[in-house]
Amino acid sequence: MEQSTAQTTGTRERVRSLLLALGPSTTATLSQRLGLGPAAVRKHLDALLSDGTVSTREQSVHGLRGRGRPARLYALTDAGHAGGPASYDDLAVLALRFVAESGGTEAVERFAQTRVAELEARYAEQLAATEPADRPAALAEALSAEGYAAPTSEHGTGVQLCQHHCPVQHVAAEFPQLCDAETAALGRLLDVHVQRLATIAHGDGVCTTFIPSGKAPR
Repeated sequence: MEQSTAQTTGTRERVRSLLLALGPSTTATLSQRLGLGPAAVRKHLDALLSDGTVSTREQSVHGLRGRGRPARLYALTDAGHAGGPASYDDLAVLALRFVAESGGTEAVERFAQTRVAELEARYAEQLAATEPADRPAALAEALSAEGYAAPTSEHGTGVQLCQHHCPVQHVAAEFPQLCDAETAALGRLLDVHVQRLATIAHGDGVCTTFIPSGKAPR
């Protein structure tokens, strides 16, 4: 029984980790990636729905809609992203509220810039030695190594960098200066003006940043 429970917990964590890496996904996608039957995956998803780790919604259909009900997308909730109690997030929010009340919004902005300065310093030398066209992929690899789950994909005249995990999402929901400072840091690292299209802190499934490449659209 203990082994069965351990296996169940391990598989459930694999489901959570895959949702973290892929973002909102269907049962079919998860089943294929995990090598499990759809029924087994749905069983784990139902458990994650029950404990508040996962939420679900119908998949949007563009163009003509076929027969049958649209597939459902499963995505991590705030609790699922956090992977544990939110007490540290609550403490961070209280701390930044104190900073804001004591020093105003300028103090919060200075804090945000100090935080990303450490991230920027870690990646600056590596990216400076990388060809400009390869920098988005190199940055994504570096972010993923630190747990951000950050793949890239070509999109029109540039590249989209998608961060599926945000360690400060609860704090950034109240203090967007954290997101603004990070976006500016990404632009400096890539030596190009980037555009933040979506953030987990604002309720989106992933943090999405558009990196222009100067290529003509297909």
